[in-house]
Amino acid sequence: MSEPGSSPLPPARVLVAKSSLDGHWRGVAVVARALREAGFEVILGGMLRPSEMASVAAAEDVDLVGINVGGRVEVVERALDEMEAAGLGDVPVFVGGTVPPQAIPRLTDRGVGVFPPGSSLSAIVEEARRLTGRAFPAQRL
Repeated sequence: MSEPGSSPLPPARVLVAKSSLDGHWRGVAVVARALREAGFEVILGGMLRPSEMASVAAAEDVDLVGINVGGRVEVVERALDEMEAAGLGDVPVFVGGTVPPQAIPRLTDRGVGVFPPGSSLSAIVEEARRLTGRAFPAQRL
């Protein structure tokens, strides 16, 4: 909450992108909509290479990056490296989609929130709120 008489914080900005060339867009679209409905400003990046994710994150001055893994965790790791090299190492990241089980510890060790298939939208939104430090009125998802 903001102090009386002060202006409220602008909505947190979230880049949502895909890391692979698969044709599955439903999860990305559903997560983007849930984040918008929860008060976030969502930048839908589409399919981006790791360097493009870092570039768009910097250009859009995002508070959070959400990446659809599509089974290619090494692409996510390269995106994390590119963000770090671009001075965006403090921008939190969460991932979802097909995450190989053996990759989950590798990602969580790097501070990445992981949401494999079956994760609830409310859990994703709550993690986005936690990672950005923004509290919005609770909504049912």
